[in-house]
Formats: sequence, C-alpha cells, structure tokens
Amino acid sequence: MRGVAVWSEFLERAAQEAMVADLRDVVRAAPLFRPVTRWGKPMRVRMTSAGRFGWVSDRSGYRYEPRHPSGVAWPPIPASVLAVWEAVSGADRAPECCLVNFYDADAKMNLHQDRDEADFSQPVVSISLGDEALFRIGNAERGGSTESLWLRSGDVLVMGGPARLLHHGIDRVRAGSSTLLPDGGRINLTLRVVT
Repeated sequence: MRGVAVWSEFLERAAQEAMVADLRDVVRAAPLFRPVTRWGKPMRVRMTSAGRFGWVSDRSGYRYEPRHPSGVAWPPIPASVLAVWEAVSGADRAPECCLVNFYDADAKMNLHQDRDEADFSQPVVSISLGDEALFRIGNAERGGSTESLWLRSGDVLVMGGPARLLHHGIDRVRAGSSTLLPDGGRINLTLRVVT
C-alpha cells in the first residue's frame, strides 16, 4: 500500500494483553493529556509518551520534549514494544520515542506528515491495539488520491523509505469491534527515532 508495510495480526491476543498491561504502567507514570494545536484547538485524541523524548503540541507548536507537561520524565519504552521495533523496523537505531495515542469512539486524526524528527531515513513503526480504525494514506504532497485500510488490534505498520513522509491519518474508529480494552477505544503506538 503505497510503500507502507503492513503486518496483519502481527501480535496475537496474549501479546496484545501483555502490551496493554505495560502501557498502563506508562500512563500511571505519565498520564494521558489532550494536546492543543498551535491555533489553540484541542486535539481529538489523548496522548502520552515513553522513551527519551515525548511528542507535545501547544500554542508554541509541535515538538519533542524530554519531559511530560507535568514536569516528570517520560517512562522507558516497554520491552514488549521495543521487541516489535526490533522485529519489523529494519533500522540500525533504537527508537527514542513511543507516542501513545488513545482514540475513543469519536476521535480521529486528520491527514498529516511526521516531520518533527531529525532523520527521515529512520522509519516510523505503528502498533494498533483495541478497536479497529480506518487508516488513510495519501501522498508526500498535500492533495491527490488516497487509499484506506482498516487496521485491527495486533496489526503493525511501518512507514519507511519513500513512504516515510506520506500524509496519513485516521478517519474513524469502529466502536466495539474489539474486546481488548474493557471500556473500548483504540490505542495506537508510534515508535520513532527523534534525533
């Protein structure tokens, strides 16, 4: 799909459950927050991070920071998540950020590029947990045709090489399509090399 590698059902149910347990520890250390755009509009997803850096957004713009907005250091990236990076990324560097996005039934993410990192030769690895989401992929430039794909719990996606800077987003979440998260919703993890 436009150079984006997709591993359907890469994580079996037991591995997904173990990863969610690891992520609960991350959220306890660095609670989910709702960032705002540089124009002051709240985003629809709640997020946090793990690793050396976390991604934040506020009226100052989009960027990576070494600390959670509360001032605490980001917790380490769980070993269960790092194992996925090592298995699929093909990268010679370890990720420095694991962005944790939580989508409820009404959340979506507009088409965007991941451009805040310093080295675009390093891939972005995405892990889907929980409810299914309609992922849309476009082009390096804004506009033009797009393609869509339903991502299911346990799917892993890698954007690397020419696909690294393609516009992409989540059009909608299919509420109740997974029983992984007791209260529903979708968790998306994206692993990145920042520096």
